[in-house]
Amino acid sequence: MAIYQFTYQACDIEGNILSGRLAAESQQEVVANLQSQLLIPLKIEQEEEAGGLIIRQSISTGDIINFTEGLCTLVEARVPIDRALGLLQGITEKPVVQQLIDDLRREVKEGKSLADALQTRPEVFSRMYVNMVHAGEEGGILDKLLPKLANFLASADQAKRTIISSLIYPAILLMTGLISVTLLMIFVVPSFATLFEDMGPNTPRSATFLLYLSGWLKTYGWTMLALPVLFWYGWKQLDATPERRLQRDQFMLSLPLLGKLILQAESSRFCRTLGALLVAGIPLLKGLSIVRGVLENQVLSNGLIQVEEAVRSGTSLGKALATQAIFPVLLAQLVIVGEESGRTAAILERLAENFDATVKQQTARLVALLEPLLILLLGVVVGAIVITMLSAIFSINEVNF
Repeated sequence: MAIYQFTYQACDIEGNILSGRLAAESQQEVVANLQSQLLIPLKIEQEEEAGGLIIRQSISTGDIINFTEGLCTLVEARVPIDRALGLLQGITEKPVVQQLIDDLRREVKEGKSLADALQTRPEVFSRMYVNMVHAGEEGGILDKLLPKLANFLASADQAKRTIISSLIYPAILLMTGLISVTLLMIFVVPSFATLFEDMGPNTPRSATFLLYLSGWLKTYGWTMLALPVLFWYGWKQLDATPERRLQRDQFMLSLPLLGKLILQAESSRFCRTLGALLVAGIPLLKGLSIVRGVLENQVLSNGLIQVEEAVRSGTSLGKALATQAIFPVLLAQLVIVGEESGRTAAILERLAENFDATVKQQTARLVALLEPLLILLLGVVVGAIVITMLSAIFSINEVNF
């Protein structure tokens, strides 16, 4: 979420001119914010840094986790919500987070519940977050649900960070290899061109191809820099319509190793989210509706629509999952056991832990497999270049002979 700093002048109901600063995504948001305070906007300007650069900040997942953990500590200490938000604003250093907390505190003091204040910011707080806070406020157990919410957010963020950190070394290895091969083709291979000038049509085809490729890289190699942009644009186009996104997600699930990893990760997200919602006292049908918005894979999200309809018609959750067969068989079987024993939420939380462990193991195996494969691939490419040029050199002697 891009946030900009605005300065404003506004008039209150008594005719006084007030000035101040606000952080918002657009001027329209600033206008709405001022009008909610019974102020009439007169002048709104967007601030710029020295050199004309617009101040931009974003609220990260870490900011939300820190906010939730801080709020959890204060609520457990029986501090009123408005005062807790005021204290959090004082200990937060990031201006955009301070502004967010200040807006929440103002709305709470005006009579809104915390969940209602959070609900007006869907780009920051997910539906699951808002519904858990709402359930805690309605049932008077916010001090019990906030720790679960904080743990859920921290676990999900940790799982994401683990996957990303595991891919850092292979990415560096791949980038280093590509740069090495490119430098070899641009600076080393052309030095052999003069050796083949007298061979004419007798020059080996492999050497001719390498020399042609080397010349192309020297002249047009800069166009390769556009490949990441084109790849990113093509990936965005696959997400442009529901039909394309569905086809993309079906393809991702069908991949031999990556597909299973995606399924396990989405299963973990399903179990952890639904389990937390059921613990919060949210009805199963509403929980399934919320989980659909949490899942990233459209195939699984669409499958949950059928599961929700089956549950609405009287089928148990475990049997509905087994009928659709969109999640691992173990998930449906254990959910059935959980429903029979009245421990569905506990079973889901345990399954989430198991799926997380499986994802970590599979990721470690993929990374362990990826590293030697990249080394082998780069070795084969460099070896092929060297062997091709040496073979061509030996052929010169044969032609002269």
